Amino acid sequence: MTAWIGRQLRGLPAALGYLLGGVVTGLVAMFALIGFGFVLGLSVIGVGIPAVPEAIRLLRPLARLERRRTAAYLGEPIEVAYQPMDGDLIQRLRTMFRDPANRRDIGYLCLHAVFGTPLALILVALPLSALNQLVIPAYWKLLPPGTVDNFGIAVDSWATAGVSVLFGVPVAALALQVPRFARWQALAARALLGPAEGTVLAHRVAELTETRAAALDAHGAELRRIERDLHDGAQARIAAVIMQLGLAGQLRERDREASDDMVRKAQDTAVAALAELRDVVRTVYPPVLADRGLASAVSALAARSPIPCVLDVGPSVAPDGPGSVVADSAARPAQRRPAAVEAAAYFVIAEALTNATKHSGAQQLSVRLGGPPELLVVEVSDDGVGAAREIEGGGLAGIRRRAEALDGRMLLSSPPGGPTVVRVELPCGS
Repeated sequence: MTAWIGRQLRGLPAALGYLLGGVVTGLVAMFALIGFGFVLGLSVIGVGIPAVPEAIRLLRPLARLERRRTAAYLGEPIEVAYQPMDGDLIQRLRTMFRDPANRRDIGYLCLHAVFGTPLALILVALPLSALNQLVIPAYWKLLPPGTVDNFGIAVDSWATAGVSVLFGVPVAALALQVPRFARWQALAARALLGPAEGTVLAHRVAELTETRAAALDAHGAELRRIERDLHDGAQARIAAVIMQLGLAGQLRERDREASDDMVRKAQDTAVAALAELRDVVRTVYPPVLADRGLASAVSALAARSPIPCVLDVGPSVAPDGPGSVVADSAARPAQRRPAAVEAAAYFVIAEALTNATKHSGAQQLSVRLGGPPELLVVEVSDDGVGAAREIEGGGLAGIRRRAEALDGRMLLSSPPGGPTVVRVELPCGS
């Protein structure tokens, strides 16, 4: 019982803050809806029709404010995507009526304007009333007779003051329920202001369709790059080897020394072709990933960086091979992540380090790997000039495409003056 009372008391300030904010927004909603009703009234005679979409647009900031307040109180984000009201008047009106987010906003604001303010005032008054009832015996003697009133009973004696304390106990018990009432109100607001049923799924399908198309484009570009590298590099060198060996065979009888020299050139060309083939293979899937794991592969990247780089590896991605030196790793090997996730993380880090080397002017880089088994988190930060921006075709856009192709996401923080932090979250499946 004592623990429950303690929890309720600790939650009381936040609940009162949320309710008091609702008093203000409820009044604002009342006046906003009166203005919206006036516009609708004018639209009946045709005058206000062009203003209706703009009036809806003006109601959105108030609905967004309610979402932010409710999300902050509940600790859960409430995200709603509005359909853009573009085009001519007919198109804007059609979008306005078809968008479920508009209808839910207006419905919530109507309820909030009618019931939000009075309910919030009642709930806020409960703790104040309970406190007043309990402290009446401490101050009733200091005031003129008949001044203190206790639910219609004038407090003019110690007996009536004691009765006020008895009345204060149930009021205090009810006041302890204020956090629960506030949460119920917030849950109702979330239900009304949240996305309509099916909207989240439709948005998710559209998002996955878009990322799948981007992944296919990136895959196609990667195949073209590999084909170009093989055609212009290894393939050309192997063709040169064949020609050189053919010439060496023709010169064998006439000029032995020239034939041997041609064979040596063919051998050198074959060695160079093999090196280029290895480079191409590394760009597809670095062998060190398969042999020694992600931490060791990233450790090699950090070691090759021209800017000093600190690698911080959490236990969930600790190296499973010898030779890697990291800032924070477990003594026993960690479970390997899916190959596609490890490859994506490797190339994300490689691209981020390359970007930082080219553009940041940093003196220090840091790479952090971690996250629970179901999510691999990669963070690359530098102490450079900051102001990094994502542009189409740039390295950061490529990092985002790699992340989104695996249903992940990229977050970029790069204020002017630095630091720049690139955070990538890659789901690992089940």
